[in-house]
This record gives sequence, structure tokens and C-alpha cells, in this order.
Amino acid sequence: MPYSEPTDLAVVACPGGEAFANEVITHLRHMYKHRFSLKNDVIAKRYDLEKDKLVQQINLENDLRTSDLCVRGSVDKYRPPMFKADTRFTYFANGEFKVELNECIRGKDVYIVQDVENHEEISLNDGKNKMRLSVNDHVMCLICAIDTIRQAGARQITLVVPVYPYSRQHKKKGREGLTAALLGHIYESMEVSRIITLDLHSREIVNAFAHTHLENLHASYQIIRELARVVDLTKEDLVVVSPDTGAIDRNKFYATGLKKPLAMIYKERDYSIVTQDAKNTNIKSIKLLGDVKGKVAFLADDMLGTGGTLLKAMGFLHEQGATKVIAAISLPFFTGNAIQLFDEAYKQGLFYRIIGTNAVYHEELLKREWYISTNVSGLFANVITRLHHQQSLSDLLDNRTIIDKMIKASRPQETKNAQLSDPPAQAQNNCDPQA
Repeated sequence: MPYSEPTDLAVVACPGGEAFANEVITHLRHMYKHRFSLKNDVIAKRYDLEKDKLVQQINLENDLRTSDLCVRGSVDKYRPPMFKADTRFTYFANGEFKVELNECIRGKDVYIVQDVENHEEISLNDGKNKMRLSVNDHVMCLICAIDTIRQAGARQITLVVPVYPYSRQHKKKGREGLTAALLGHIYESMEVSRIITLDLHSREIVNAFAHTHLENLHASYQIIRELARVVDLTKEDLVVVSPDTGAIDRNKFYATGLKKPLAMIYKERDYSIVTQDAKNTNIKSIKLLGDVKGKVAFLADDMLGTGGTLLKAMGFLHEQGATKVIAAISLPFFTGNAIQLFDEAYKQGLFYRIIGTNAVYHEELLKREWYISTNVSGLFANVITRLHHQQSLSDLLDNRTIIDKMIKASRPQETKNAQLSDPPAQAQNNCDPQA
């Protein structure tokens, strides 16, 4: 029975990814217990067995097949898997990392979680030191963890990186490197089987891999769910606005799913100027293709750094007569003084809300009235358990069906009654695949 202890699924949390890993593990525990209970009920009914005795029989079989003498825990109750591997990360004074496993993971399917954009204070060296690490520190820590786990005999290694590092360095414009592809080659040379990430900045990065699989997840369901809570989609006149030409496909997806019109902002840029911060950008003029006057404007983009582009776009839409401006950001970095600049813009009434995900750990953002955080750890947990149990990811990677059902559910009651004949969701998705 793969849904109880012992299990060959292990999660290793790097220092930067510990907060996200803990949330993923919480979801895994709920999912495994639910699946165990469901399976136990079905089998007990099918073979006319007593549920209590069936649980005891499952535990007996698990005790017989474990490499230990027996599995810890009661013999007549569900024994939840531990999941999290006991790992020690040491940071030396010269900047080097050392990763040690305090338990055996030989033959296990190991998932390494790392948040490379976590710039909060992190406890290192068993809590003796607190530091703020850079992206490069997090990447090196991840590489050290991969090497340690590979040397320890893991059957398969999967990276869970909500933010793919260096993803903006994905194309050559001159004498420059392809760092996104370089990291891909490093992971592949270290026998990483799969990478799970969120809203990859460019599809071109996938082409860097010859053998490693890359699962690119999307937070569109979670974002639309939060949008429906702050805006009445059945009454408000909403228009989806692409903040630039590069985000047109993303916003077209939202416009199609929401059944709303699509507009676009065109920015004239002076590329002889290098963007320094949110106020000093290379944008010279802005034009709008579409109409937002008297409407709620909704913009979506994959990541936000200094926020200069988004601030100008939101201010422009406010000037064009939008009643509310709402932005959705999958990867909210908010680097430098971006939070303070957005505070000022919010006080001026330039925007209403920003919806972001917890893919980036940012404590200061959570304190802001204008910021809404949506949780994607359940989505990652669902992908992990399906990969581990060799199940399909189709409805998680392409979530148009579940978004369509959510939009239909938000319509007036007479529309709901017309949808009662809709076919039920697949049996394997009893835990809400996009939770």
C-alpha cells in the first residue's frame, strides 16, 4: 500500500525552500490520508471485509516488506508517511555550503525544494547563524544538495523550484551567455530526472534539456479564484489588458477563460537606456489598444522585479478611466524598493489589488493591504504525488476545464441549473487538482 508508511517518497528542503516545502508536505499528508481512507473504504466494501482488520492487514504487509524490523506506529491505525528527510546544511565563513543527510534515502524518489528568490533571513548551521542569501547562494546550495543525494544512492532526483533561476537569460542578443540553459546542462549532468517549476519565463528553456523532463505549472486557476473574490465577475464590466507584447499569450488565456475582451498596452522603449529601478526605466511613451474607460482592468504577468513596467502600466490605465486596476503576478520578487513604490502608488489610487503566489517567500508583502497571496503549494503537492505514483498530469498542466467550471459556477442561479447535467470530474481528482 503506497499511501502509508513506509513510502519511498522523500522531500529534501533547502534552507531557502523550507517554508514552501513545509506547505507542500502538509498537503501531501492530507492527500495521502484521504487516499488511504478512500481506498480502504472501497476495498473493504468490495471484498466484504471489516475496515479495522483491513488496516491491520495493510500494516502487516508494510511491516513485512520494510527493510527495518518493523514500521514505527500503531498496528491497527493509519501510519502517515514522514516525507521530509532529515538534512543538515552548513554554511562556512568563506561562503561554501556543505549538505549532509542524517537518514538513509537509498532507492528513494527524492524531491529537492528550493526557493532561489527567498531573500528573507534564513537560519543556518543549526540555528546559530541567520543570513540573507543571494540567488547564487541558493543555486549553489541546490547543486550541493543534488550531489549529496546522488552520492547517497537516491533512485530518482526531482527539483522543485517554483522560480527557475536565471530564466531571463534565455536568448542571445550578442556576445552573452545562455545561463538558463547552462544551469539546465548542470542539472542534467548531475542525473536530475525532472524539474517542476511555475510559469517559466520562456518556453525556449525547455529545449536546453536532452533527457531531463521539465514540468511547467501555471497558477491561472488560483489567480482567477482570488480575482472572483475581489471582483464580481457576473456584474463588473472587466477587460483583460496585456501589459506588453510579450505577455499577450498569457492574457489571451485569461480573456478566453473569463470570456472577457482583451486590450493591450504598447510601450515605446529606448534600449540605449538600462533600467535602474521602478522609476528610472527605458519606457518613453505608452499607447492603449482597446478601451478601459469605466471598466475594471485586469493585467497578468509572469514575474515582477523592480515593478517599474507594471507601475507605469497601472498608472496609465488609471488615467484612461479604469474604475479599478488589478494585477496578477505569478512570481512576485519585489526587489529593491519596489514595495515602497507600490505603497505610494496605492495611496494615490493608481491600482486596487495585486494578486501574487507564495512561490516566492516574502514576509513584507503579506503585510500590505493591497497584496493578495494565493497558495500554489497544493498544486505542487498534487504534481509530486501523481509523478511518484505514475499518474497523468494532463488536467494539472492544462487547467482550462477546471477554470471553465469555476466561471460557470460564478454565474447566476438559472445558469447553474442549466449546468447540472455536466459530467463529474475524474475520480482521481477528488482532492481538487488545483488546490
